[in-house]
Amino acid sequence: MAELVFFSGTMDCGKSTLALQMDHNHRARGRGGVRFSCNDRAGDSTISSRLGLQTDAVEVVDGTDFWDEVVARRTTGLRVDYLICDEAQFYSPLQVEQLARVVDEMDVDVFAFGITSDFRTRLFPGSQRLIELADKVQVLQVEALCWCGRRATQNARTVDGIMVVEGDQVMVGDVAPQNSGDAAHTERVHVQEALPMETLPAQVVGYETLCRRHYMRRVTAHGANVMAGADQTLPFDIDACLWPGAGALRQS
Repeated sequence: MAELVFFSGTMDCGKSTLALQMDHNHRARGRGGVRFSCNDRAGDSTISSRLGLQTDAVEVVDGTDFWDEVVARRTTGLRVDYLICDEAQFYSPLQVEQLARVVDEMDVDVFAFGITSDFRTRLFPGSQRLIELADKVQVLQVEALCWCGRRATQNARTVDGIMVVEGDQVMVGDVAPQNSGDAAHTERVHVQEALPMETLPAQVVGYETLCRRHYMRRVTAHGANVMAGADQTLPFDIDACLWPGAGALRQS
């Protein structure tokens, strides 16, 4: 029997890599499938992995109807045995319900891959509906790591290295490499919309995976590096200090 399976995890834990591997395995056994993605870091109509793997996919937009997508292909004689649905956190609850209907009424396997919660630790609507409807929810075994070495459980958004907890839920970016100026893994955007855009310097918006401890303390890798290099008047180590989360480093 077909199943709706949701593979979840933080950023940088190999979801897209697994999606591409599963697609390869099923095609190698003669099964026909369709790959879907939404807001991939590499651009529209693409599933890309940080390992360098990349392939084409159907871009999911607001008007995408998965039932119609499968029907349209089957009526032209194409075989559709499974769907690979990457970046499923960006799908609407209605689209997730369409996926469940495709499984139940067309006997098509659906393998969905996505982040469970956003940079505010709130569930994405698509992920929430997947958790509610999926036959199986599997947390990926590959663990993303916090800068401190602990298992990362939270996705943090940063602006110029400073963690933020306000803003639009969806802003496409990537996990920036540690100690690197590689701008290919971040986005330069204007985040202060109250002023004229031409007067604002572009700021780097990126993402970082953190353990719960450092997420709650707002301590990113950048913040830890700043504190490590600053003179401290009290005998506190970095892990005991609270990073302000915005603005200049507070020194007494």
